[in-house]
Amino acid sequence: MKQDNTIVTDILIVGAGPSGLATAIHLADQFKEKGEEKRILVIEKGSSIGAHILSGAVIEPEVFRELLAEKEFNELPFDSEVTFDAAIKLSERGGLTLPFHPPYMNNMGNQIASLGKICKYLAGIAAKKGVEIYPGFAVNEVLYEENKVVGVKTIDTGVDRHGHKLKNFQEGTSVKAKIVIFAEGARGSTVKTLIRRFNLDSGKNPQIYSLGIKELWTVPEGNIKAGQVYHTFGYPLSSNEEFGGGFIYGLQNNKAALGLVVGLDYVDPAFDIHAVMQVWKQHPRVSRILEGGRILECGAKTLPEGGYLSMPKLYGDNFMIVGDSAGLVAMPALKGIHLSIASGIYAAKAAVLALSKNDTSASQLAHYEKLVEEGRIRKELYPVRNFRQAFAGGMISGVLKFGIQLVTGGACPISGNLVTEDDSKTLKKSAEYTSASFKERFTGKLEFDKQLTCDKVTSVFYSKTMHDEEQIVHLIINDQERFKRINMKQYGTPCQYFCPAEVYEVHVDRKGNESLRIHAENCLHCKTCDIKSPENGITWIPPYGGDGPEYANM
Repeated sequence: MKQDNTIVTDILIVGAGPSGLATAIHLADQFKEKGEEKRILVIEKGSSIGAHILSGAVIEPEVFRELLAEKEFNELPFDSEVTFDAAIKLSERGGLTLPFHPPYMNNMGNQIASLGKICKYLAGIAAKKGVEIYPGFAVNEVLYEENKVVGVKTIDTGVDRHGHKLKNFQEGTSVKAKIVIFAEGARGSTVKTLIRRFNLDSGKNPQIYSLGIKELWTVPEGNIKAGQVYHTFGYPLSSNEEFGGGFIYGLQNNKAALGLVVGLDYVDPAFDIHAVMQVWKQHPRVSRILEGGRILECGAKTLPEGGYLSMPKLYGDNFMIVGDSAGLVAMPALKGIHLSIASGIYAAKAAVLALSKNDTSASQLAHYEKLVEEGRIRKELYPVRNFRQAFAGGMISGVLKFGIQLVTGGACPISGNLVTEDDSKTLKKSAEYTSASFKERFTGKLEFDKQLTCDKVTSVFYSKTMHDEEQIVHLIINDQERFKRINMKQYGTPCQYFCPAEVYEVHVDRKGNESLRIHAENCLHCKTCDIKSPENGITWIPPYGGDGPEYANM
């Protein structure tokens, strides 16, 4: 039903990633079992389903059996089952393959896949069950009535970068629903406003994140076999200042998915994760797999790493939060897809029960959190609730603290639970950072040949990112003078380094005055700038629906 520029539905799902699509499928199945007809509507900012989806991805498949019929499960587009799994400690010139799997990191029997392909498949199933799915619509506003969520509004289009309406102006559509389920992914832009408005993070640790850079390659036959999985740690990351590691997954048809994931709680204001990824590829244990090959796709995304202690309250009047927006990534396994699917199933159950009682209040939707606490999500997240926090002081102390947690069921001595610090607060000011500079650490390894290694602009090319350049810039400097005084003068403009897409450029005029240029057309939608900028200097908002990367197999 449409009223003026308003669409009305029973359930609205914002985001067509794994959690949003799992919610939609399970809703449709439950309503069919009950013999009820309800309108389920999914809106997605990507130009197509999967266009903005990026993950490693090694997936624990069993959760799909809870979501799909046997035939549907058997036709999931998994690439390869993991048949070989190794963890490698890298040094600058060599590497040691561990004779055992680190705790929680055994992947034997799991499935390697393109999460984008999985989402396309799930969207097809949802559509066959009557779910309406509309890609290409970005949301920038939550609608409220009497301080309760009643829907969302899509972005006005046909507006120039100064905010003036053009001839093709079209007002955004208001979509109202009895229940809104937010499945926006990591650092969801509307979820962020919900958390702030309703204090959903009260008593919680700040959410912390990592940035992952991923590339898809085609390589000569024999370089890597489908089903082979390698995880690396150590070089080129500093054991005292950075947390993270690399992955290499063998795919069918002589392809390899590889990437580097680094925690955003690092301290060096000039640290550049994209550049470190290129250094990592030059290591012999990595380069020999890529030798003779070529890059096919590239992209970046952030992952929530705070775990159980950073999960916000997951519901309120008329709404629920699922997937990465809820922080559902299991550390140290670095897996969240199966938990995203589970959260979608739980949210669907809670929504159906609420509608059957004609009660979508927070007290009724608390059933969703009850299912989370009683099911696999708490079971997996609670025992490792302090894992990521333990490594804030470096690798050695982190390993020791994690060893204690394995004995205590996740608790830490004396304190019980560890506290995280917001990623925007961890950088040292340029004058205070006394360790070797970033360029000194990697002397001779930061000249990229555009074959094995590439610069940021080349990576953006391989992401097929496109934006309408007439629109309002979707990367907002919150206070220009404060940004110049703090971010630029005191921290050396770290956004020029942490952004994986060269969105931020420092321009120096003839008089030596510095200014910031924003190339929003390069943006990969990873939201690192929204997370890492000191003093929360930058806010990421969605651009027009359909803009951004065009991932095909990520």
